[in-house]
Amino acid sequence: MLQTDQNNGGGNFMFSRLGFDYLIDNRNTLTVSGMLMSGKFKNSSNSNILIDSISSMGDRQSKILRYSDGDSKFRNLGGAIGFVHNYPKNGHQLTADLNYNKSRNENLTTVSNNNYANINGPATGTYNQQQDGKGNNERITAQIDYTNPIADNSKIETGARLNQSNVYSENILSVINPNGSVTVLPPLSSKFKYTDRVWAGYGNFASKIGENFGYQIGLRLESSEYTGNVNSSVKNSGGGYRDTANNFSIKYPVSLFPSVFLSKKLKTDQELQLNYSRRINRPGFFQLFPFTDYSDSLNLSRGNPELKPEFVNSFEFSYSKNFNKVNNLILSIYYKNTESLITRYQAKETNAITGSPVLVNTYTNANSGFVGGFEVITKNKIADWWDLTGNLNIYTSKINIDDPSIPTPDQLYSWFGKMNNNFLLSRRFTLQITGDYTSKTILAPGGTGIGGGGGFGGGGRGWMGGVSGNAQGYSMPNYGMDAALKYEFLKNKAASITLSVNDIFKTKSSEIYTSSTFFNQHSVRTRDQQFFRLNFSYRFGKFDASLMKRKNMKSSQEGIQGGMENMPQQ
Repeated sequence: MLQTDQNNGGGNFMFSRLGFDYLIDNRNTLTVSGMLMSGKFKNSSNSNILIDSISSMGDRQSKILRYSDGDSKFRNLGGAIGFVHNYPKNGHQLTADLNYNKSRNENLTTVSNNNYANINGPATGTYNQQQDGKGNNERITAQIDYTNPIADNSKIETGARLNQSNVYSENILSVINPNGSVTVLPPLSSKFKYTDRVWAGYGNFASKIGENFGYQIGLRLESSEYTGNVNSSVKNSGGGYRDTANNFSIKYPVSLFPSVFLSKKLKTDQELQLNYSRRINRPGFFQLFPFTDYSDSLNLSRGNPELKPEFVNSFEFSYSKNFNKVNNLILSIYYKNTESLITRYQAKETNAITGSPVLVNTYTNANSGFVGGFEVITKNKIADWWDLTGNLNIYTSKINIDDPSIPTPDQLYSWFGKMNNNFLLSRRFTLQITGDYTSKTILAPGGTGIGGGGGFGGGGRGWMGGVSGNAQGYSMPNYGMDAALKYEFLKNKAASITLSVNDIFKTKSSEIYTSSTFFNQHSVRTRDQQFFRLNFSYRFGKFDASLMKRKNMKSSQEGIQGGMENMPQQ
């Protein structure tokens, strides 16, 4: 199968935020803010799909010409309250935040499919469908944090957090009849709602022993649950349809997430670090959403509401050396093991309307998966006008699933390389050239920065959710080169213009090979090759960091993040 798509999109997006700080006194600050986001988008797509098939008459080619047209809109309202109390001792602080966001979205998409049994013959059939969706999302977050530098080289941090989301979404799939009327297809439509709730608390202690040995020990306790139901229809014996409701509930009473970070400074600007952390990654909305998307009959997709969170244990040991304060070297070995790893797979099912077999792209929890390897990072000043940063990562990975119906590939050895060059062409012109290469791989590599601190950075649910590899195959090699030219001008270089281009040689693509007992699939997707961007920036005045110490920035950041997560998928 060869599918060529041409997509066009446009629309408008508005974001506004209004807030104020009330300085109660020199130690207490109250921040109140509100936010409004809205947007309307219109997207269209032309697809030319060529299909090769083998029949008793020999090789045969058919094709599908598809045109889709979609309109979507969304609106998000949010508010936040933040409080900061600064104690007399520098760094001794108490903060509290409360955030609320509510959004709604609507979308309507029509798809026209013209089928050709012979690529050189006339159309043999036309199938028009409509997808009507809407939903809303309500999210509330409450958090309190306390920091106390109990000594010159020691600090404790602690806090508690509640995060709750209530989500409702429905999708109605219909057939557009020749006379223009619409017939709803109940088995292919669904209504989905769920509540996601997370309680968490953490404690963190950082200190030093002598001048050269530092350590940080943290523990996060977390309890989470999400419950919901899916309403859909099934055909009964009389030929009609009856509504069904499938309920699901996944709860984790209390989970512990420790973290340990040790560092030892050696002589001549050298340092050793040993890190360990455990964290949780929860499935995102579209990974849970059980609606089967039939807009592309050859690439059906659906979420899995029974997905469980994945738990990640990460280890890293690294050595760093600073040469003459301009050349740096970091060597590290790492290992990351994931329990209940969330991964993609394709399942063979039956179309609820036609009764024909279909393949559905969905998600599942593997028993486990691991990635481990060796990484080298260097930063060198080759000349006064040339800085070079290199990264080489050699690793191995494997996904383990006990289900015999889902065969997984063998353990695979892979490597990743990246080189970034910065050239100072003149006092005002800077050129950056970056190239990277990723070999055939199952899971993404790990490397420096795998750990997380105390706080709440080690858990949460993403809007799209993270996916770790492909349980039934692997990604093929991928490489590309990017460049950017920056010009700075005006006094103190307050203004700049940057021209950048992604994928200079049009080599970047997503190439995935998937195999099972009943199919082999080689998928190549290319999007936005050789993308040019022109950016202008202007800096007004100087940034006063002392103002930020008196206000709580978490409230505004939470509000913006919540608003972005509530945007509809494009």
